Amino acid sequence: QVQLVESGGGSVQAGGSLRLSCVLSGLKYSSGCMGWFRQTPGNERAWVAVANRIFGEPSYADSVKGRFAFSQDNAKNTFYLQMNSLKPEDTGIYYCAADRGLIGGSCTSTDRYIYWGQGTQVTVSS
Repeated sequence: QVQLVESGGGSVQAGGSLRLSCVLSGLKYSSGCMGWFRQTPGNERAWVAVANRIFGEPSYADSVKGRFAFSQDNAKNTFYLQMNSLKPEDTGIYYCAADRGLIGGSCTSTDRYIYWGQGTQVTVSS
């Protein structure tokens, strides 16, 4: 019933930019968290940018801080990840995710997310 669809991935040169979009449908809760995650070669899936759906104050992984920006448009049920100054190490599969409307806790807790998009590939070349 709940569906998240990512778009915006692609291939860019180092220093370039991409904007990822995630459209959420079927989730009736207005609370909880939304997040962007990525899986890079040799690593487990990890969060890169997350935010509370209501009290949005994005948190960023140290590796992307200052380069990536999370935003949301609740009226459109859409979340975004603006990625600037991309580096080759940013290469990976990016996923958007949502929890089931949990209140409290940290949005950086990966275990709370149960709804996931299919993923979109981001490739950054030197």
